[in-house]
Amino acid sequence: MNVTVRLFAILRQQAGWQVRQLDLPGAATVEDAWQALVAQQPALAPTRSIVRFAVNRHYAAADQALADGDELALIPPVSGGADHQPRLWLTADPISDDLLGELRRTLPTARDGAFVIFVGQTRETPGTPAPGEEADAARHAGQPVEELDYEAYEEMALDVLRRIAGEIEQHFGVERLAIVHRTGSVPLGEPSVVVAAAAPHRSAAFEAARYAIDELKTRAPIWKSEQYRDGSVWVGSPARGGE
Repeated sequence: MNVTVRLFAILRQQAGWQVRQLDLPGAATVEDAWQALVAQQPALAPTRSIVRFAVNRHYAAADQALADGDELALIPPVSGGADHQPRLWLTADPISDDLLGELRRTLPTARDGAFVIFVGQTRETPGTPAPGEEADAARHAGQPVEELDYEAYEEMALDVLRRIAGEIEQHFGVERLAIVHRTGSVPLGEPSVVVAAAAPHRSAAFEAARYAIDELKTRAPIWKSEQYRDGSVWVGSPARGGE
């Protein structure tokens, strides 16, 4: 099917175009169209948490089916809303250097004298096994981890990240924040989580980034499995509610 895609404001500026035709397979949804657009325009990926969709001039959910000839509009925050939104998302796609560069270019403003970015990447040394996984961990002792596999309760994880972002704004006055976390398999040496914070002064930016990663690790329902050549081990400890 063929769908007309329209971008506005910051989305148009980031992509460099306003109207484009998008070819999609039959039975495609709004979310399928979004994924196809991100594959063509990676700069759009960080905006997922703030974008709303409209199909044929009516607001639409991500799982709404599309039909040939539909018009799909991507709606960024409108002028009457807040002037900042944290960028929070989970992705099965690699966290590329282009994405890190996009955060560097777009997250800080002229008011910010500090930009802190934390990149957590997979390593070959094991972590602390989850309760009940001690025997499997002992069996793999001395073996290198070959990759990590992440699983998330995505809707709840995003709710937790939103609460963490609100706490960061309240405690440290930092409004410009991004958190992205991988799901699925992540090879050794690749980023699995990124936290970025922009603020007028370095102390607030550092504190915000540290708070974000520390709280995410203890509260967000995201699970990590260490993959070995002949098995796997779940890693972690019981989640802390914190609210």
